[in-house]
Amino acid sequence: MSDIPHTTFLDEVAALPACGKINECIQCGVCSGSCSTATHWEYPPRKVIAMVRAGMKDELLKSNSIWFCVSCYLCTARCPRDIKPANIVHGLESIAIKEGYKPPTTTTTMYRSFAQSIVDHGRVYEFGFMLKYFLRTNPFAALKMLPMAIQLFRHGRMPLAPKQVKGKEELTTIINKMGEGGDR
Repeated sequence: MSDIPHTTFLDEVAALPACGKINECIQCGVCSGSCSTATHWEYPPRKVIAMVRAGMKDELLKSNSIWFCVSCYLCTARCPRDIKPANIVHGLESIAIKEGYKPPTTTTTMYRSFAQSIVDHGRVYEFGFMLKYFLRTNPFAALKMLPMAIQLFRHGRMPLAPKQVKGKEELTTIINKMGEGGDR
């Protein structure tokens, strides 16, 4: 008999930062009722938590559900048990990426381009952010956006070079702390 303890999907998720209270969920549905994108999810937030607890890892990580969270945190703010459903969903995204599941949407690519722009420049550098996004997804789709980009540039609303911000070092420190496992 093996002395290595068997880790369940629930244990794996509960061990993630800010996900430890998943067992305290009472399935009240406030998270799903608060979610502005739940109608697009294959399984709404309440069901996602139920699926984690039921060990339905493969079915859940293959679905589109975890990729549609827009990080508004209404579910977390309204949860009567302080479960932090948004953190659970983002933790599931991490597990899915680590295990090779592919998102059925380019939303994560946009999110990563957006976040990298903030890391690099201390703020969103729109031109660079969108350039990276379209190069990673569909460069030809950028052609449709060209007329709007020209108008924004003409009116000084889309500079070609990023603006520097004060306090970028402090922001970098905060981002690095988040990467060490702080709450999202």
